[in-house]
Amino acid sequence: MTDLYVNQLIFDSRNVEKNDVFIALKGVSVDGHVYIEKAISLGAIAIICEDFPSEKKENCTYIKVADSQTALAIMAANFYGDPSSKLILVGVTGTNGKTTVASLLYQLFKKAGYKVGLLSTVKILVDETEFNATHTTPNSVSINYYLEKMVNDKVNYCFMEVSSHGIHQKRTEGLSFAGGIFTNLTHDHLDYHKTFAAYRDVKKSFFDSLPKTSFVLTNIDDKNGQVMLQNTQAIKKTYALKTLADYKAKIVEKQFSGTLMNINGTEVWTKLIGEFNAYNLLAIAATAELLGLEKLEILKILSQLDSVSGRFQYIASENQVIAIIDYAHTPEALKNVLETINEIRTGNKKVITVVGCGGDRDVTKRPKMAHISSQLSSQVIFTSDNPRSENPQTIIDEMEVGVSPENYKKTLSVLDRKQAIKIACKFAEQGDIILIAGKGHENYQEVNGVRSHFDDLEEVTNCFNQLKKN
Repeated sequence: MTDLYVNQLIFDSRNVEKNDVFIALKGVSVDGHVYIEKAISLGAIAIICEDFPSEKKENCTYIKVADSQTALAIMAANFYGDPSSKLILVGVTGTNGKTTVASLLYQLFKKAGYKVGLLSTVKILVDETEFNATHTTPNSVSINYYLEKMVNDKVNYCFMEVSSHGIHQKRTEGLSFAGGIFTNLTHDHLDYHKTFAAYRDVKKSFFDSLPKTSFVLTNIDDKNGQVMLQNTQAIKKTYALKTLADYKAKIVEKQFSGTLMNINGTEVWTKLIGEFNAYNLLAIAATAELLGLEKLEILKILSQLDSVSGRFQYIASENQVIAIIDYAHTPEALKNVLETINEIRTGNKKVITVVGCGGDRDVTKRPKMAHISSQLSSQVIFTSDNPRSENPQTIIDEMEVGVSPENYKKTLSVLDRKQAIKIACKFAEQGDIILIAGKGHENYQEVNGVRSHFDDLEEVTNCFNQLKKN
């Protein structure tokens, strides 16, 4: 057997160059096996595949594997020198809260004086160097590429969002996790996983695979929190606001400027708002403790943490209209945000919600999103989110089906998102609250496959400035 010099691991045949290894993946819509011949013509010297092609080329090595996705993940880890074993890697999974928990853990450990890495939806950080993120969980090659960069940069800890797609597509195989965090589970991504049970079981498989040297931290208030512990060998820890748990917290006071919490008997003021964020902060405090930080230091830093971009981010206009920008794009997340706003608002202040649903995504949540927003708001404007390849009007029509007759008068449909935000600002009077939901940190809008710049925070800031001039 001859040793081969390998240039790169490639799974997209369009990117193959001389001396690359091509891994043929069976995807949802594309089967990489169709492109084996093309990859060889571009210079691939080895092929990893689940089925051998009918005709094999000379001067090319073919290796048959049971699962190409798994093979790619393990090869990527080895190709980059198994970087995850050389730092402390913690994965965060669940429907809501992944980005907040991973990003704030990055902030906390940074403030505690460590070199830290972050692999999230919003961005990838190798200590202080930023790279753009394209998926919640990058592909296995990218993950190991960035982890190697972190190891070379002497990073101590890395916090990583782990999506159900990423787990299902075996992108986290071959990684050494020091711990895993479960936030919650609600209906999402059913366009991909088809059933809620399948979605839950994929999440669970992440914890099933953790070794006994790592920890699992699970939200025991969520009815699926216990399920995540069933087959894991890892050290089991729980957190909760409502039930008995290893890490317990309660909310003492809520304001738009922050939340007063009691965490395991000690009061701490935080800048984050809402019950859902209380869960996130408790998960962060518990994780930091499990990773060896001192309790009082954790609480001190916790009070300094800032909200993640597009997660309950708020600005106030000159006449005290509050605009909240939030990524809420699932029924549960939208309900959480609106309930939080309603708990904090005083007197007869109105809540005006601007909301849409993404195209080419789970259609079952559209009427639910419309029902929740019209139920919990004084006024709702249905608009476009990222329609992608779908007709924006069709999406809005499918949302409107969920509005109860008694709430119909509260609703308005405005196709253009910029216009919808403008109208919300004009409707709002002193002390009212505008919620702009769905896009959060995203700074683009995709219509008919074309992306153009669009930022909710920018738009509402411009509206407030316009109104100031008038």
